[in-house]
Amino acid sequence: MGSSHHQELKISKFEAPQALKTAAYVGVFIGLIGVVFGLLKNPERMWTSYLVAFFFFASIASGAMFFLAVSYAAKAGWHTSIKRLAESFTSYLPYMVVASIVLMFGFGYLYAWDDPTQAHRMTGGKAVYLNPWFVSVRLLAFGLGSLAFKRLLVGNSIKQDQTGDVELTHKNISGSIGYIAFFAIFFTLFSFDLLMSLLPSWYSTIFGIYAFSGAIQSTFALLAIVVVYFKNSKFVSGYITVEHQHDVGKFMKGFTIFWAYIAFSQFMLIWYANIPEETEFYLMRSHSGWLGVSFGLLIFRFIVPFLALLPREAKRNDANLVAVSILILIMQYVDIYWLVYPNFNDGVPQFGFYEIALFVGFAGLFITAATKFLTKNNIVAIKDPRMHESTNHHVTY
Repeated sequence: MGSSHHQELKISKFEAPQALKTAAYVGVFIGLIGVVFGLLKNPERMWTSYLVAFFFFASIASGAMFFLAVSYAAKAGWHTSIKRLAESFTSYLPYMVVASIVLMFGFGYLYAWDDPTQAHRMTGGKAVYLNPWFVSVRLLAFGLGSLAFKRLLVGNSIKQDQTGDVELTHKNISGSIGYIAFFAIFFTLFSFDLLMSLLPSWYSTIFGIYAFSGAIQSTFALLAIVVVYFKNSKFVSGYITVEHQHDVGKFMKGFTIFWAYIAFSQFMLIWYANIPEETEFYLMRSHSGWLGVSFGLLIFRFIVPFLALLPREAKRNDANLVAVSILILIMQYVDIYWLVYPNFNDGVPQFGFYEIALFVGFAGLFITAATKFLTKNNIVAIKDPRMHESTNHHVTY
């Protein structure tokens, strides 16, 4: 039996470490310097760095919403103790909406479809679909729609802490089903518009699922790190246990396999069909130093995490789980970088001040949003009707 039976259940108010808050504010400042410098000196490089960092954190915030929605829809109870931690990730969504509006000013530097002289590259209905105004509308629809669902699902969860109203849990089930349908459509369009359309002549019908698999894998990676932190912290006792950590680790392993399956399926189908419009994507990533990055993704995004998470004890070992989670988050960044950068600067890999500054800036915003949320609210959803199931949860395999 697990230790949660023998541990007293208690929570105290969360206070973010001063060093973390300071680091987050410094990160935002560095990000702003990167934007200003980039706009003056090298706008194309700045916007490519911006796109990679923007998509990285948008994926995690949206992935956390998806995890919450699926858990409500499935009437799951095991995650109740840790759902507030996932909810804290969604507090980044308002920043995501603002950042997506800012991104629209960079369309001209990033996308051929924003250049009227490149219109001949848009075959079929692509010229209509990749109209800058239409792309902007879809981008705003995804951001504002995500925000509306966040207000509903997370809002009801927070309200329940005050009222204890069981009906709020039932309301969230129907809201979650709505979000899953919304997410399936609009996250697919989000990944098509921002990443796939960087090379407008290329297409892959599986690309949305590829972006989704990476987003959810990295969401569970960050959640695993936060769960380990709070399990060992003075702020909570008994509610967050090694059992919850184990299950988050299992989801992370599952999506590690799913990402590899989708990545291989996309590659294999394009290689087998051998259609010029499709093969150019992989040809661009097989020379100029990109082949090493491509194999790096296979090894460090799939093989290493899969083997490192395979034994039962590996998911229950704090140091191992955190190390694998950090590796997955690094590889999520590398993956998005691999999708974006071969389209620019003659396809030669570049990494330096702009990439670091913009990432650190977005990380600062994300950490600020999440820590403010956890400081303001209970770190455990204490009046959730399924809390008993969560505190007595034990993983049997």
